[in-house]
Amino acid sequence: MEDLARDALWLALLIAAPLLLAGLAVAVAVSLFQAATQILEPTLSFVPKLLVVAVVLAILGNWMGGQLAEFARTLLTDFPTLLE
Repeated sequence: MEDLARDALWLALLIAAPLLLAGLAVAVAVSLFQAATQILEPTLSFVPKLLVVAVVLAILGNWMGGQLAEFARTLLTDFPTLLE
């Protein structure tokens, strides 16, 4: 049962990491741009992050779904042995 929890947490980290890292990179770049130009428009920080996260999700969405489906398949296949 502990292996299942560890695998679930690892999978959540693995799936969330590309989206979070892309959003973080864009947020740092936009913050540097805003600090350099003193443009403090709130939409300037939101729209690029939204677009980059959408692009990363479009590129890696198939892989993320496959990882989730494989985990669910493994979980359902090994379910009878989890209760032992």
